[in-house]
Amino acid sequence: MIPNQWYPILQTGDIERDKPTGVRRMGEELILWRDLGGTLVCQSARCPHKGANIAGGRLKGNTVECPYHGFRYDAEGTCKVVPALGANARIPQSLQLKTYPVREQHGLVWLWWGEAREQLPEIELPHELVGNPRPHETISWTRPVHYTRYIESLLEFYHVTFVHRDHWTNNIDYTFMYGTARNLWMDGRERYLAANKIVNHEVEVDGTTIRSTFDQCEEANPANSSHFNLIYQAPGLTHVKTGLLEITTWLTPIDDENTLAIMRLYEYPQLRTMVPIKPLRPWVLRASLLMEKLVQDPQDVGIMLRQEPKVSERGVNKFIAVDEMNAKFLQMRDRLKAEAQAGAGAGTEAGAEAKAAPTPTDTPETPVAQTAKTPPTTNGNGNSTGTGTGTGTGSKGTHGGRRKRAGSGDREDGLTKARS
Repeated sequence: MIPNQWYPILQTGDIERDKPTGVRRMGEELILWRDLGGTLVCQSARCPHKGANIAGGRLKGNTVECPYHGFRYDAEGTCKVVPALGANARIPQSLQLKTYPVREQHGLVWLWWGEAREQLPEIELPHELVGNPRPHETISWTRPVHYTRYIESLLEFYHVTFVHRDHWTNNIDYTFMYGTARNLWMDGRERYLAANKIVNHEVEVDGTTIRSTFDQCEEANPANSSHFNLIYQAPGLTHVKTGLLEITTWLTPIDDENTLAIMRLYEYPQLRTMVPIKPLRPWVLRASLLMEKLVQDPQDVGIMLRQEPKVSERGVNKFIAVDEMNAKFLQMRDRLKAEAQAGAGAGTEAGAEAKAAPTPTDTPETPVAQTAKTPPTTNGNGNSTGTGTGTGTGSKGTHGGRRKRAGSGDREDGLTKARS
């Protein structure tokens, strides 16, 4: 996992309204919940008391309650109520949940997985996505594969001819991507299987973004060709555009053996003509995404499950020339991990020097916000504008614009009964 990055961990609409939402991401059990003002909170899910998962608990005002013994924690992770000790008890300071910076942008919830900073980088997307005017639909699923193998499979398309040739639903791809009007689109499969040579291959690296363009053609008939534009942005964004198809996929580690895929399909320009009734068009995209989830993606995953080693790293593959984008992805992954490690080491050395300093003037300022309790881990794409408390600048940025909404009776009880 690449530290010091923003990772999309689920869609905004996946957050439960009146109870904590439990997820496993980055090898950690997490809970997400909204306070009475609508602000999103992300915390470690394990109650420090006896390790119960708080995802099974309740929301009480501006606190979340552990389902085991009723311990209640606020948005900063501080335990405010221990029923067994009574209202006036001194609560141990060790009863504390980690609180992680999160933001809501682009319809997704983003987790900062990295070192605590006074200011966090912006969440930046490639300009091709930011300025994309096409309507879109989004779906997500999980697979039991390591994210490096998953990313690799989306950064090259010459496997498609061999992996996706046999299922009947792939005829839809043959028709729309390769079929010709002259032959009433019935020649799609034949043209599809014949076009497997990669030519005009170019790769460009820009910061933490890699762009690749190439043509996939039939060697004996170069006119049978499709042009591809691929994008990778660290830590796990992939984007492909070819003909009518345009898809963004975010791949986020659940742990070392499982990956979350969030796929966004953009509306085909011709869909307005094919489906003139506007409310029906999203259903076409959803059906396409469902087919990807149930048919095409499992075909890829079936291959990935049998790959060895399970984790892709530099030196474990024997790349060919057209794998340049894959190679640069692995190089970038190593570079970003090394930079994060070097930064953590520098911070440790600075801390040691500060402790040994003879006068206060030699002690560096600590750029760590009190509520950004994240494990040591690293982006660095973009200018820093956020705060370590998770303050966002997105459309619904957490700890930003606060929305009032009616809570359940349990929530209205709030902190009025909690020990302040």
